[in-house]
Amino acid sequence: MHGGDQGRDTKLLEGEEREKAFRKEQRLKQLKRALPALCVLLLIAVIALVHMFVPLTSLLPAYKIAAREEGELRVHFLDVGQGDCTIVEFPSGDAVVIDAGDGSFTNRNHTVRYLKALAPKRLTMILTHADADHYGGFEALIEAFSADTVYLPAYGEGTPEYAALLKAVEKSGAKIDTMTRYDVIRDSSGAYLACVSPRRSDEEEGNEASSVLYLRYEGVGVMLAGDISAAVERRLVRENALMEGLFDSGECRVRLEETDILKLSHHGSASSNTAEWLALLSPEKAVVSCGKGNNYGHPAPEALARAEAVGAEVFRTDELGDIVLSVKGGEYRLSYTVRE
Repeated sequence: MHGGDQGRDTKLLEGEEREKAFRKEQRLKQLKRALPALCVLLLIAVIALVHMFVPLTSLLPAYKIAAREEGELRVHFLDVGQGDCTIVEFPSGDAVVIDAGDGSFTNRNHTVRYLKALAPKRLTMILTHADADHYGGFEALIEAFSADTVYLPAYGEGTPEYAALLKAVEKSGAKIDTMTRYDVIRDSSGAYLACVSPRRSDEEEGNEASSVLYLRYEGVGVMLAGDISAAVERRLVRENALMEGLFDSGECRVRLEETDILKLSHHGSASSNTAEWLALLSPEKAVVSCGKGNNYGHPAPEALARAEAVGAEVFRTDELGDIVLSVKGGEYRLSYTVRE
C-alpha cells in the first residue's frame, strides 16, 4: 500500500515537472515572437531620447561634392521639387542659404546633406517670403547648423509650420533681422549680395514682398528674383530709369542691366517674367527652380519664350537636378548632373 502511494506521488511529480517544462517552453516561444516588436519599441525610445538632445537631420551623412577652388564663388540652385533653395558659397568659405524648399522628408534630407558637404565657415539664412515652398525646410537647417543671422520677412504666415520655424530660429540664438533695399552681405573676397526689393519691411505682403537679391563677383552679376509679380518687376524697371546707381549701396555697385544669370521670378510663372523686366536685365542664362510635373504649369511656355527672346539659355531643376554656377577670374560656367 505504501509502495503504491509512493509510485503515484512519483508520477504526480513527473507530471508537474512536464507541465512546468511545457509552460516554460511556451513562455520562451511567446518571448521569441514578441522580441522583434520589443526591439522596434526600444529603437524608437532610443531615437526619441537622442532627438531630445541631437536633431536627427544633423546625423545625416554629407554628400560628396567637389571642393571649391581657391578664389571661386559658387551658387547652388538645389532641386527641391516645386520650391526654392539657393546656396551662395562665397570664396571666403562663408555661405548664404536663400529659402529651403517645402520641408518634405526628401527635400529636408537633401538640403541638409548638401550643406554639410559645403561645410561653410559662417552661415547666413534668408527667407525671401513666407510661402511654404520656400520656408518649409528651414526648421531642419536651423536645427542642423548654426547660423549667425537669419533674415525673415516682416509678414509671416499663420500656420503651425511657420510658428515652428520661428520657434526654432529663436531657440538657435541667431540674430533675427529683416532684409530691405540697401542691405548688403559682403564677403572678404569682394563679392557681395545686395537687396534690391522690398524698399521697406512693411511695404508689401506675400509674393510682392519677396526679397530680390543681386549678387556680384569679379564683374559677373546674378539676379535672384524670388516670387515677385509683374507689378514689382515693372516698378523696378521704372525705378531703374529714374537715376543711374539708384540701387547702389555704398561702394557696392548694383546695376540691374548688368545681370548675366537670372533666376526667373516665381518658378517661371507666366504672371511674372515680363518682357520689360527681361529686356532690362538681358541675361545670358536663366535658371528655373520648379518641380517635375507640378500642378501650376511652371515654367510657363510664355515665360520661357520671353526669356529666350532676349537671348537667355534656360536651365531647369526639374530637368537637370541641382545646378551649380561657378565664377572665377571674371568667367562663369554652369554645370549639372542629368537625372535618369
